[in-house]
Amino acid sequence: MSALDEQFGVTAAGSTVEGEIRAGVTTFLTMAYILVVNPSMLSNFGATGIPFGDALFATAVAAFVGCIVMGLWANLPFALAPGMGLNAYFTFAVVLGMGIPWDVALAAVFVEGLLFLAMSMPQIPVIGGWRSQMINSIPTDLKIATGAGIGMFLAIIGLREMGWIMDDGATLVNIAATETFGLDHGGLISMVCLILTAVLMARGQKGAIIIGIAVASIWGWVTKAYDPYNDFMAGGAGWASPEATWPVLSEVGFVGMPEETMMAALSALGDVGATDGTTVGMFLMVMITFLFVDIFDTAGTLYSVGRQAGYVDENDVLMNSDEAFASDAAATIVGAMLGTSTTTTYIESVAGVEEGGKTGLVAVTVGVLMLTGLFFENLFQNIPTFAAAMALVLIGAMMMRQAADIDWGDAEMALPAFLTMVLMPFTYSIADGIAWGVISYCAIKIGMQKWDELNNVMWALFVFMIMFYLGPGETNTFDWLFAQLGLN
Repeated sequence: MSALDEQFGVTAAGSTVEGEIRAGVTTFLTMAYILVVNPSMLSNFGATGIPFGDALFATAVAAFVGCIVMGLWANLPFALAPGMGLNAYFTFAVVLGMGIPWDVALAAVFVEGLLFLAMSMPQIPVIGGWRSQMINSIPTDLKIATGAGIGMFLAIIGLREMGWIMDDGATLVNIAATETFGLDHGGLISMVCLILTAVLMARGQKGAIIIGIAVASIWGWVTKAYDPYNDFMAGGAGWASPEATWPVLSEVGFVGMPEETMMAALSALGDVGATDGTTVGMFLMVMITFLFVDIFDTAGTLYSVGRQAGYVDENDVLMNSDEAFASDAAATIVGAMLGTSTTTTYIESVAGVEEGGKTGLVAVTVGVLMLTGLFFENLFQNIPTFAAAMALVLIGAMMMRQAADIDWGDAEMALPAFLTMVLMPFTYSIADGIAWGVISYCAIKIGMQKWDELNNVMWALFVFMIMFYLGPGETNTFDWLFAQLGLN
């Protein structure tokens, strides 16, 4: 205990070792759902080609590495794991939407992590320090809208997987036939447990999301519940069994090293630009989107939790911010090499802070506990889709809270912020929401003859995104330019 106290400066921070460990357990319970949700999201029941076990291993180890580095180097009580929203973009927009192979998508995450690490370290020539400059250059309301839009994106995915919304040829989406829901229907089970989880959260119950997922799963296993999302004949995705089944407890054991995703990102880099491979322009757009969202998602989380913990000074500067950002980037690099999408700092870290956590021992505790995911592949893989989907809706609701901080009375900002938010769920793309938020903001400023209010970063983003979305012919401008230069 004394060694831990000395290592993390626990007493000096006004806490105790026991209190820090308790705070770490609290944070873990609030975010342990990622061990269930992230592998399910990335594998999408076989649709992406990423094995569930590989994704589970990558999720647990990436979280462990990120938390250990954050705790030992930055000495901050912030936990990390593969980010919600970014995994949805990886799966539904990049792999399933654009048709980019999963290993190439991991390569984009890997390169993004390297750039993020370089941008987070001021001592690196040329690009060192760009992170802070870029963050400070984007209007605050657009950054807030990005987080809220990701919440809406997660919500529409979650409601779809819960069985509550469905395709509709006339109105695009519609509510499912709820009058047919019975006690053995995943739609009813998921909604009842969603509300139960919300009640537990309102009562301050630690691990409320895990409790909700567990109740929904057991209910589904006992009743062999119908899973509408996986009923292909009824218009569902059909990537898993439409009937919830008990896990084979005798098969619970160590998940093992990744067989397909280990280092796949590095080998896939050679496929970019090759014949019948992903174009250089498309790879750059995907990579830059990951980088852009990672920068602002991480910045928003670190500063909001940092303020709660009292680690933001009067100049709005977070203590050890360079180390914190570098920890995030290092975890992303490791995660990509193992087989998961971008790793980021979790807003759930505020649960441990509210429990009294003040030092990096909190993060280290979370990291160690995340390794428990390596021993329960069979259990996690049998979690019904409708049960795990609840977490998406709940996290979406929590992310929407920040929308109240947008200045909706500013006529020059209202539309860009609104487009940023709503285009994410309506286009099923985080990138489209960010892009058209920036484009509309810059266009309005130009129309108001206030181009002097656009800094160099915003001008660069405006031109970049116009080039991508309004490129020549049937391709984006980057692919067209590369083709003219003979680089495609």
